[in-house]
Amino acid sequence: MASQPKAKHPTIAGVHSYLHLARRNGVHPYLKRPRGAEAVNAWSVPALCAAYQWPADLKGGGVIAIIELGGGWTEADVTGFFTKAGLQAPNIIDVSVDGAENSKCQPQNGADGEVALDIQVAGAAYAAATGRPANIRVYWSQDITKAIIAATADGCDVCSISWGADEASWGAAAGDALEQAAIAATAAGMVVFAASGDNDSSDGGPTPANVDLPSSAPHVIGCGGTKKPHTGEEIVWNDDPGKSSGEGTGGGYSTLFPMPSWQAGAPHGPGRMVPDVAADADPNTGYEIVLYGETTVVGGTSAVAPLYAGLFAAFGTKLGFVTPELYLNPTCFNDITKGDNGAYRARVGPDPCTGLGSPIGASLAVLLTHPAATWTRRLRDAVAENARLREVIAGLRAQANASGNTFRSTSDVPRTVRPAAINGDRTPGKVCKIINEPDGSQTIYVWDQHGEPIRQDLYRG
Repeated sequence: MASQPKAKHPTIAGVHSYLHLARRNGVHPYLKRPRGAEAVNAWSVPALCAAYQWPADLKGGGVIAIIELGGGWTEADVTGFFTKAGLQAPNIIDVSVDGAENSKCQPQNGADGEVALDIQVAGAAYAAATGRPANIRVYWSQDITKAIIAATADGCDVCSISWGADEASWGAAAGDALEQAAIAATAAGMVVFAASGDNDSSDGGPTPANVDLPSSAPHVIGCGGTKKPHTGEEIVWNDDPGKSSGEGTGGGYSTLFPMPSWQAGAPHGPGRMVPDVAADADPNTGYEIVLYGETTVVGGTSAVAPLYAGLFAAFGTKLGFVTPELYLNPTCFNDITKGDNGAYRARVGPDPCTGLGSPIGASLAVLLTHPAATWTRRLRDAVAENARLREVIAGLRAQANASGNTFRSTSDVPRTVRPAAINGDRTPGKVCKIINEPDGSQTIYVWDQHGEPIRQDLYRG
């Protein structure tokens, strides 16, 4: 297990996981339970995948990062779950980002259920789509942003986050830092999923309408929740219909991030709409997992992020920033048109309850694995990189002009700058050009006795 020094600063106050347990004997009291006398009608993960038309025999290959801020997992629970599910168990590596580690459920605590849910659902979603074991890296940290950065540096392909808090608890600076980490992650090819919260439209905040970070960050795919019975219509998950504070899917509009242009068809709001996608989250139609050696049923939007992470890892590697493609292809989702999360109601098309809707796995597979889509994505990335480089060049040009320097030629831009004051002066030993290297260092060239450029460290006068 990799280990790094413990972080000096704790995770943002109020960050918590989104896990709910259904009523069952032996369920610990510190975990939220659904209210009312409704019977539990749970799903095995393979059966839920089949209900969502999961693809089969995909090539896979994507490495799954799961971020955890507490709790632990045991090999016995993982083995028990996958044996019962009839799927290959994942290969799991624990990574300590800042000194935090897998507790191995010693002692038992509420976050253990979160960790079990994340690993088992992500691993099962991947195995159901590929027939092979998933490769999972669990990042133990006290800070979500640091964990995203670590997973990006390790080359992970998808990332699942089931922890968060309302935007007000983060503040603008911390929210922007997380978004910058997500931008870097998607640029490196990693798709990031995050739960949208389990407290309806209030997200546990002081007003009826708040959204949750990390799910509200534009380069994170926010994952909302539905109630999906074995028969009948899938609707918005909300155990307190009409109320903005209760147990149900989070969703609404960001106060930190403006609405991006790619949220095509979404109802206009004051900011970025959350969630983007959804899947079953009601604990009464929840997920069967193994915890402390026993089968139990859990729910919450915590389950949705790893479900999508496992599926997208099955599509391959380095998909990157796919969110705009998802909004351009709404037929890859089951549109959820009934229900509310308090402040907002479901509608035809994207909405701040369940986003685009729940997955149609086979359709998403065609969208994201088709060769034409791959080349289109590469072209889009190349265009974006070209635009970024143009901005860099413009900035370097402005800096050079401000300091009395001019670019030598367009072929040298942005690496080569030639001071204007020495143009035409080939006096031996005088600087003729300076190259700004990618690592931030500079290579200086001077004129030699023959009027030819030579690196300064090689010039002997």
